[in-house]
Amino acid sequence: MKTYVAADEHGTAIAYTDRKRWLWLASLLYPLQPFIGIVLHARTGNELWLLLPILLNYGIGPVADWLIGEDENNPPEAVVHQLDQDRYYRWLTWLVVPLHFVTLAGTAWYAATASLSLPAFIGLAAVAGMVAGLAINTGHELGHKNSKLEKTLSKWVLAVPAYGHFSIEHNRGHHRDVATPEDPASARMGESIYKFALREIPGAFVRAWEHERERLERRGKSPWHTDNQILQSFGLSAAIAVVLVAAFGPLMLLFLLIHHALAYWQLTSANYIEHYGLLRRRDASGKLERCQPHHSWNSNHILSNLVLFHLERHSDHHTHPLRRYQSLRHFPNLPTLPNGYFGMYLLAYVPPLWFKVMDKRLLALPHVEGNLDKLNIDPDARPEIERQYGVHT
Repeated sequence: MKTYVAADEHGTAIAYTDRKRWLWLASLLYPLQPFIGIVLHARTGNELWLLLPILLNYGIGPVADWLIGEDENNPPEAVVHQLDQDRYYRWLTWLVVPLHFVTLAGTAWYAATASLSLPAFIGLAAVAGMVAGLAINTGHELGHKNSKLEKTLSKWVLAVPAYGHFSIEHNRGHHRDVATPEDPASARMGESIYKFALREIPGAFVRAWEHERERLERRGKSPWHTDNQILQSFGLSAAIAVVLVAAFGPLMLLFLLIHHALAYWQLTSANYIEHYGLLRRRDASGKLERCQPHHSWNSNHILSNLVLFHLERHSDHHTHPLRRYQSLRHFPNLPTLPNGYFGMYLLAYVPPLWFKVMDKRLLALPHVEGNLDKLNIDPDARPEIERQYGVHT
């Protein structure tokens, strides 16, 4: 364990030890999960082993999050600078990038050469895509940093699931409009994840393209210029596809289609639960209030936070977007999810259960107090919400 020592504003010495320091290595294992199923299939011939990572994530993961519990420990502000400068944490995010390329290449090779049945082929592509959802999360962490190296790594890793527009849309769009009806990446109360996906996935690309087009036009360049950061990442995605098809045949096009779709779905699942129903309000002049910790749903569940680089401490991330994952903090009295992200994804996939659990939590939030005007509500669902809860503005 490493201890960081600094003086607070009163000159008092403050010591802090990150008790999860070595546990963050779990983030390096997450992208490699498909190889567990591949090894077991190669040894036994049972194709069901290829689906083992789904059980690990969506069966064992939520239960482990519940059993292991939460960590509300925060680094003192006085040591945050030292913690952010510790390159150990940066190396973890950097090392994950090539691992995603290894997993894509390895799973594609096995799918093409192992004489799998069509269902097993589809299952392996889906599993590979599921873990590639973390590639977008890694791109998220790296893309928020001012380092040229990290921004470049972000573009590279986002090329794995062909989601090269993410950093632009997320940084310039989502962080500006979060928790408003205008944000395609903020889910509305009463909106199912399936309806949300139809709005969020195309809306994110359109908004990213508009931001990049405007940036290039200010520099007198066409949106199709080689400086277009979206095209740069998608160009790498296309190169990856060409290499895989050349190496393993046209069946790789089906593999990549399934792989990318599942990775997109992982991101959509995260976006859906992170701001569900929460609303930033406007004052009398129409000015939008500053994003506050209570505009994001938070979770301190240890296991899922370790593999997601503290993504679940989403409240502090939106309040301080440049803060590195190891320094993100817990706040009391926040909108709080009852489980880690993987458990909440399962709940979201069954909309009646999601609404039953989450809508009551929304209405009970201290800053809401049952007032629907303080929530971001799907207009189509509003009459039913008023009828069900007997709450009117």
